[in-house]
Amino acid sequence: MKRAVVCIIPSRYESSRFPGKPLADLCGKPMIQHVYERVARAKAIPYVAVATDDERIFAAVRKFGGNAVMTAATHRSGTDRIAEAVAALNLAPDAIIVNIQGDQPIFEPVQVDEVIGPLIDDSSINMSTLIYKIILDEEITHPNAVKVAFDHEGFALYFSRSTIPYVRSSTMKADYYKHHGIYAYRRDFLDTFTKLPEGKLEKLEALEQLRALEHGYKIKVVITPHDSVEVDTPQELDRVRRILTAQK
Repeated sequence: MKRAVVCIIPSRYESSRFPGKPLADLCGKPMIQHVYERVARAKAIPYVAVATDDERIFAAVRKFGGNAVMTAATHRSGTDRIAEAVAALNLAPDAIIVNIQGDQPIFEPVQVDEVIGPLIDDSSINMSTLIYKIILDEEITHPNAVKVAFDHEGFALYFSRSTIPYVRSSTMKADYYKHHGIYAYRRDFLDTFTKLPEGKLEKLEALEQLRALEHGYKIKVVITPHDSVEVDTPQELDRVRRILTAQK
């Protein structure tokens, strides 16, 4: 495959909070199909595939006509799974790989353009991701809403399930931003990333992006105006179901 922008959706069946969630019914389709179809609507993506280690997910994707790649069950993170999936695509070193988590069934396709923008505009940037200004108070303290602090040039300083920044004075207020599980990487950096040893902070927070920061690599953050619901529990799936029903 020639130099391109491609999207790989990492998807696994096992989940401590919601086993089998990629195949959970969402308005008559498995959730993974909603994610796939939204990616396919993004004009910048000529190729999309689901990378999974589960035959049930593989079969479900093939059933609705999607591309699916079987990968090993030993990967540390979704990014590691993606690296295996793209190995056979013969991509140029500076090709762009988009990673959209399989639990974001209502993300906006335009967010693909938002996340790849920095890599297209600046050849020195190797990794980018989306963040959103929090408007729901409960997300400020909820561990499932990953918060991010970033510098004046828009590069991430830290990601945490805790509330950051901590506001010491009661007379001051802070803006809080949450991380969306949508990334873009250059092909050669993806190789570098997956060869890095697991970081201590990555392990403590269970956040793969911290591996890059711990080893001194920069992550450009892009503030998106579009919110997205990451489905981690059956309750969040019900919330997404209500949103989709209301949009009909």
